[in-house]
Amino acid sequence: MPDRATEPTGSRPLRVRPLVPADADLVLAIYQAGLDGGQASFEVTAPDWATFHAARLPEHRYVATDAATGKVLGWVAVSAVSARPVYAGVVEHSVYVDPAARGRGVGRVLLDTLIASTEVAGIWTIQSGVFPENTASLALHRRVGFRIVGTRERVGRHHGAWRDVVLIERRSATIG
Repeated sequence: MPDRATEPTGSRPLRVRPLVPADADLVLAIYQAGLDGGQASFEVTAPDWATFHAARLPEHRYVATDAATGKVLGWVAVSAVSARPVYAGVVEHSVYVDPAARGRGVGRVLLDTLIASTEVAGIWTIQSGVFPENTASLALHRRVGFRIVGTRERVGRHHGAWRDVVLIERRSATIG
């Protein structure tokens, strides 16, 4: 998808563009900030760039930047859920926003871009798991068409405590 500028209500314009290797340091710093908040993932340390790059599909990775400064404010990317052909149209996504940029519509713009990108590619399901305490993420996902599939109770330990994960998905209205 080409670069595009957007202006969320009440904030400075944003630009969304493909994530490139030159973004690595800022993307991984935003990822780590999300992990440090304790509500984003079971992971506690962002991977190195080689690991991040290898795990995510290159054609569906985007960053949102401040249109005036070019500063990366957030990112979105997907991973394949399975190598089996039957799941070729199903991906798992992650979206992270710099804590200083929250409330500017960054997550919404990134998810809208991801949805458009995956639908063009024939992907019919985007899924993820969200901690139930991450109410802002759950509300954002609901606004862009995700639904709650269910809750996996006490699925893993995080900082010494058992955590639930809410499974969410967005099914394409145009594919399948």
